[in-house]
Amino acid sequence: MSTEDGVTVHRMTSHRWLLHPTWTICMPWETKPELSRLLDTLQPDVVHTQAHFVIGRYAFSEASRRGIPVVATNHFMPDNVRPYLRAPKSLLDGGTAVAWWDLRRKFQSADFITVPTQLAADLLTQNGFTSPIRAVSCGIDLERFAHLRDDEAVQPATVPDPVSGSAPPRVLFVGRLSSEKHAADIVEALAKTDPALGLEADIVGGGDQEEPLKELAAELGIADRVHVLGKISDKELMDAYQRCTFFCMPSTAELQSIATLEALASRKPVVLADAVALPHLVRDGINGFLFPPRDIEELASRFTQICELSEDDLDTMARASLDVVAKHDIEYTLDTFESIYSKVIDENIVSAA
Repeated sequence: MSTEDGVTVHRMTSHRWLLHPTWTICMPWETKPELSRLLDTLQPDVVHTQAHFVIGRYAFSEASRRGIPVVATNHFMPDNVRPYLRAPKSLLDGGTAVAWWDLRRKFQSADFITVPTQLAADLLTQNGFTSPIRAVSCGIDLERFAHLRDDEAVQPATVPDPVSGSAPPRVLFVGRLSSEKHAADIVEALAKTDPALGLEADIVGGGDQEEPLKELAAELGIADRVHVLGKISDKELMDAYQRCTFFCMPSTAELQSIATLEALASRKPVVLADAVALPHLVRDGINGFLFPPRDIEELASRFTQICELSEDDLDTMARASLDVVAKHDIEYTLDTFESIYSKVIDENIVSAA
């Protein structure tokens, strides 16, 4: 137990998962007694779980045993795990079906189910969910990005082009560097753009794809234009959002995408894969562009299209991003969850009477 920024944090025992460089897992025989003791100590009015794996699974069962209502938010898709499993396609397909069955069985025992977007809710319904599901954005603190929306904001120092005297256009990616994020598509698309554009890429995040991305950039002859920055500080992240010309998320497994919300809040155009919930965050041609997932040629075309926009058109597109992100303010999210908690607590009291 520790206190961080005035908030008490209770931690569970976990161990490194050998199949992934950054993931950790909790062992059932450790987690169940630890979580049981925690619930008995805190005696909460409601339990809110964000997953259905080991901690989340016992959050469901141990809360139910104690008559505590459960709010469950899903961020999981089988596609998040599938790239890390080495097995024939038929086995992977069978495993995916089992994963959806397990998710339905556990989550539909909750008193209230939420997901980050309506598209994510629709995805669950398409995979057999029959319980009501409410879309509630994860939300971000828009005020944290207010200084990046100031017309007078000073751009961080960049190295100007010796001919034009202006800084080169930059595309930014922020996220976990794992297979389903497809950050390599950005590198390959950049290599297909006209070198005269001078487009560069900043790739922020850690994961098993960090070194392969550097190797790919070198293999394509663009190592000097691809900057794999790894994990960086909050200040450096803010600088990266401010420095970029536009943001790109090529992932095919996003149920929302906090990084994209942060880019929108930073008044940046976005180029997003037309997959899962990402289309929810772009008005194609208004605040950015969609592209067919994994289509490198089309992604390169979008990169070229946005790099060739006039300053006025780019600014118009950037301002439109603020309209899109406005409804994702964290204050609305917090108010919504407080009302959900009150609802399930009141219903639990009535049913217990």
